[in-house]
Amino acid sequence: MIRVGISGVGAVSAAGLGADCLWRAARDGVSGISELSLPRGEGLHVRLAGQVPDFEAAADLPAAVARRCDRFTQFAHVAVAEALRQAGLADAQLDGPRTAVVVGTSIGGTQTIDDGTYDFYRGHRLNPLAIPTLIPSAVASHLSITHGVTGPCFVVSSACSSAGQAIGTALQLIRAGLVDRVIAGGAEACITPVTVKMWEMLRVLSPDRSRPFCSDRNGMTLGEGAGALILESEAALAARGATPLAWLAGYGTSSDARDIVQPDLDGAVAAIEAALADAGLSPAGIDYINAHGTGTVLNDANEAAAIHRVFGARAAELPVSSTKPVIGHTFGASGALELIVAIGALREKVVPPQINITTPDPKCALFLPPVAAERPLAAVLSNSFAFGGINACLVVTAAAP
Repeated sequence: MIRVGISGVGAVSAAGLGADCLWRAARDGVSGISELSLPRGEGLHVRLAGQVPDFEAAADLPAAVARRCDRFTQFAHVAVAEALRQAGLADAQLDGPRTAVVVGTSIGGTQTIDDGTYDFYRGHRLNPLAIPTLIPSAVASHLSITHGVTGPCFVVSSACSSAGQAIGTALQLIRAGLVDRVIAGGAEACITPVTVKMWEMLRVLSPDRSRPFCSDRNGMTLGEGAGALILESEAALAARGATPLAWLAGYGTSSDARDIVQPDLDGAVAAIEAALADAGLSPAGIDYINAHGTGTVLNDANEAAAIHRVFGARAAELPVSSTKPVIGHTFGASGALELIVAIGALREKVVPPQINITTPDPKCALFLPPVAAERPLAAVLSNSFAFGGINACLVVTAAAP
């Protein structure tokens, strides 16, 4: 089987601009959740969110590009540019059909939709390019245009598993020999007045703070951002004398086929087991789990039960933590941003803490490290479980020093 390495990563999140900012915040337990700052958001009850701080599209992108992009695509441009710099790849090396772009997003151009609807009902002029700006595929198309990629180019939209499935699909494209490298990841920017209100109506937003796997957990916090990863075949890396940050070793996905919002134990277990099998690992081979961990009652209980079923007695000592209290739930971007945290843990041999712990839920019974801890990490599992029963799990393993 063709081995696939991750040669570069980039991130835009509530922790700031850059993958290093994201990793440091997760490692040090520093939350980017803050008071919601949102025009037309005066009637909202939930006042916390993981918004990207001080993001100015005009400062980070060429003006012509920024004008044609919704906020989620702007985030993706910045994250991909960082990932390519770290990978040491120029656009000339991406040009042609042997590179692909596969990006996950849950909704797409939410900001454009919200602003356009508001302008329409107030009788204001609409953006004539609103449609090509808001469509979910805009993010992949803009990236392919910017970097001259003429290979496969598409978006995966599967709610909170979007980025996980996009990265897993990218892995399969390379393994199949269809391409040599893929710009992969996820992007989301759905913190708008209407979207926040809709989440409020589902009664899954925390009014104070997200605290996954705690007995008094009361919901999640919304987030936004983008995560980008450059995936390359082992041969492509060797041809240019590059070394990977980590190997993308396994991918598993499944469908609960049960309920549009309620998670299912068998579906989560199937995705975890498929990712382990794809990586050629037994449950004993995983050293840390970056959990989906939304902080909602049903999701956390289901994920904990799945971990116990797969890992058995090891579940009591296997470190588990969720990144969502640090940056919020970024939906279609979450699988990419959280995989970047998993890679950081793997490379520094440090398990990020589970912040906001109050009273751990005895029904979950997981090992939730309250502070960062050094561990001999060789393989990390990252989980994404979505509305509609769509599950995606990824395994990364350490590259040789």
